[in-house]
Amino acid sequence: MERLSSSVQTWVEEHKLASIGGVWATAVGASVAYGRRKTPQMRLIHARLHAQALTLAVLGGAALAHHYYNHPSTNTNSSSSLDYDFYSQLPPATTDDGQENERWSW
Repeated sequence: MERLSSSVQTWVEEHKLASIGGVWATAVGASVAYGRRKTPQMRLIHARLHAQALTLAVLGGAALAHHYYNHPSTNTNSSSSLDYDFYSQLPPATTDDGQENERWSW
């Protein structure tokens, strides 16, 4: 069973758009078939709504899986991961003689 799931996972990773399109088409078909009592126009609207919600859920799951598998957990408190580029562009808070910089005073 594990081998099957890994091969399915590999195929889905290689064919992402086809997977999402297949899920969308299946959701539309299932929703249209399920809502037989409604008018045809309402069935189509609800089918598209259900398919879009399912597609968003699949895309969110794919994004989480991509983040989980491609970004191993790191220590976020380490100083090497902090971005100091923004702060290096700011003017210093005090001048060379210790006086407060005008840009930082209220």
